Amino acid sequence: MDNVIVATHPHTHETAQPEGHAHVALPQHRHHFETQEQQREAGTFGMWLFLLTEIMFFGGLFFSYLLYRNWYYDAFVVASNQLSVPLGGTNTAVLITSGFFMALAVWAAEVKKKGLLVLTLILTMLFGCIFIGIKYDEYHEKWEKHHIPGDHFDVSEFVNPHAYGLKEEPLPPDQAQHTQIFFSLYFAMTGLHALHMLIGLGILVWLTVRAQRGDFTAGYVAPIENFALYWHFVDIVWLFLFPLLYLINRHPV
Repeated sequence: MDNVIVATHPHTHETAQPEGHAHVALPQHRHHFETQEQQREAGTFGMWLFLLTEIMFFGGLFFSYLLYRNWYYDAFVVASNQLSVPLGGTNTAVLITSGFFMALAVWAAEVKKKGLLVLTLILTMLFGCIFIGIKYDEYHEKWEKHHIPGDHFDVSEFVNPHAYGLKEEPLPPDQAQHTQIFFSLYFAMTGLHALHMLIGLGILVWLTVRAQRGDFTAGYVAPIENFALYWHFVDIVWLFLFPLLYLINRHPV
C-alpha cells in the first residue's frame, strides 16, 4: 500500500495521496494554536478587545461634546445649524449601504463564493470612498466660510446672522466665540471617524487582493469576519455622530 506523506507549511498542510488522486490543501491554524477553531476564537476575542478600547476613546469625545453643549448651549445650537443635514443624511445612507455589502461579503466567504466576495468587497470600498468624498466637500465648505478653529476663525455669521440671510438670533461676540468649541469637537470627532474609514479602506484593498487569490473561499474566513466587526463599528459610531452633530435642536435657517 502506498505511503501517505504529510508536508507541513506555515499556512496549510498538504496531504500527498497515492498517484492518480488530487492533492487537497486544507486551511490550518498557526503553530501556537491547538486547533483552527481556537485560532478563530482568539482572533475574534482580540478584535472585540480592540473595539472596546475604541469605544472608550470615542466615548470620551462624546462625553466632552455633551458637557460643552450643556455649558455653551446657545452657541452650539447656532453652530450646529451650519452643518448640512442633506449631506449628513446622504452620508448616513451611504455608510449603511457600505455596511450591508460588508455583511454580504462575510456570507459570500462562508459559502465560498469567490466572485461574489470580491464584488461585495469592492462595493464596500466604493461606498466608503463616496462617504469620504462627501465629507471632504463638507470640510471644504467650512474652510471657505472660515469655520476652521484657529486664528482665522470667523464669527460674523453668528454675530450678525441676518446679513447672511440666516434666521437665528444674533449672539453676543463673547458667546459667538464659543462656536469655535463646537467646530473643534466637530472636526475632532468626524475627523477621527474619517481616519478610521481611511484605514478601513486600506485594509479592504488588502482583503480584496487576497480574496481574488482565493484565500478566503477555502474555509478560512476569520479575517473577513473580524474586519466586518471593525467596519460595522465605524458605521455605528457615525449613527451616533449624525444626530448629535446635525439634528439636535435643529430649526429652519
